Amino acid sequence: MTGGGGPHHPSPVRRIDLHLHSTASDGVLTPGQIVGAAKSANVDVIALTDHDSIGGIAEARAVAGAAVHVIAGVELSAHDDERELHVLGLHLERMEALSARLTQLARAREERAKTMVLNLNAVGVRIEFADVLALSGGAAALGRPHIARTLVAHGWAQDHRDAFERYLLPGRPGYVSKERLTVAEAIAILHDAGGLAILAHPALEDSLDRITQFAQSGLDGVEVAHPSLTADDRARLKAVADHLGLVKSGGSDWHGLKEGPKRLGAEDVPLAWLEAQYDRVASRRAQKQVA
Repeated sequence: MTGGGGPHHPSPVRRIDLHLHSTASDGVLTPGQIVGAAKSANVDVIALTDHDSIGGIAEARAVAGAAVHVIAGVELSAHDDERELHVLGLHLERMEALSARLTQLARAREERAKTMVLNLNAVGVRIEFADVLALSGGAAALGRPHIARTLVAHGWAQDHRDAFERYLLPGRPGYVSKERLTVAEAIAILHDAGGLAILAHPALEDSLDRITQFAQSGLDGVEVAHPSLTADDRARLKAVADHLGLVKSGGSDWHGLKEGPKRLGAEDVPLAWLEAQYDRVASRRAQKQVA
């Protein structure tokens, strides 16, 4: 651990995964099962980053004990112009205010899911909102993946990908846009919770100029290890992060699914990246104490 006074993680650290989803949002495994999978995969440090939800963190930490270090995280949806992007919050500390804001977002998600079901009914797709709830596992943050599972379970789609492509992508009959946060608002919410704001799985559109704008709004880092990124993407994003003095992060974005390219612990996330995150958190907290 470098001089940040960050939390103690297992030593030696073998593997790190800082982007995971459980049934607290749109994953298929409970937080405890995510921890069990991490142990089986020799992953020693994980961040639980459910969409708009921190409801799984307490369970994950209780199951993990000293075997796996669980970083408190969340993934927020934000908009820049007309484009949706995601901002990861890592190393969250002050949960009460964040929980209240996430409750508002959860209510908006539920209303959105109800509207999506009604839109699908209007084109002859016979599913009910109760079906979505039954298959959600009690998730606090309902989303399109829960509706996709319902469509598959009731025979309206062959698989998760088919459900999205036929019904749930923008322009498809079931799509409804989300309540919008700006990137600056998402960053402020995460900073208020004592955490870092990390741009998740940046796309080709996220150029140096655009990420510079986000950094001016307080962005702390960039996810440069993610299954969606090519080798060229990773090299470009590392250079951007170094140029702007941003921390690096990475993870599998695993939702517990057996199919697809995402696998728990599959991304190479160096310990040095995590140490730099701890240092940045400690520096910000020290500045707040002085202020």
